[in-house]
Amino acid sequence: MATISYETDVVAWSNEQARLIRAGMFDLLDLEHIAEEIEDVGKSEQRELASRMAVLIAHLLKWQYQPERQSTSWKRTIKEQRRALSFHLKKVPSLKPKLADPDWQGAIWADAVTIAINETGMGGFPENCPWTIENILADGWLPTSNSNENKA
Repeated sequence: MATISYETDVVAWSNEQARLIRAGMFDLLDLEHIAEEIEDVGKSEQRELASRMAVLIAHLLKWQYQPERQSTSWKRTIKEQRRALSFHLKKVPSLKPKLADPDWQGAIWADAVTIAINETGMGGFPENCPWTIENILADGWLPTSNSNENKA
């Protein structure tokens, strides 16, 4: 019989639920909370994608708007975020449609601009993202400080 409450200790509860599943004791499962936890896994994957994309775009903004401060460190961060995003999208391919969702793109852009403002103290960033998703994710691509060729 299930004895550990989800509200009391979620880790102990999850271990107990796994044990019950492995033992075939399905009638004792806390199905409502199991369903919530499964949904949370998907939400967590979406949050990771959004967070990494916002950090990447914020660094691309800093690269474009602070050319005098461009550094190897920024390039490493851009490269690392691209690598992590590529891996994440391979691991969870069902997230790829998010990249084409205009509402999602708008939310990510807003997050990236907030990060860039907080890290630079600057304003004046575009209202909408001037780059394509393909550019943003392309290895080696960097925006130039005074080029219109990056506009989508």
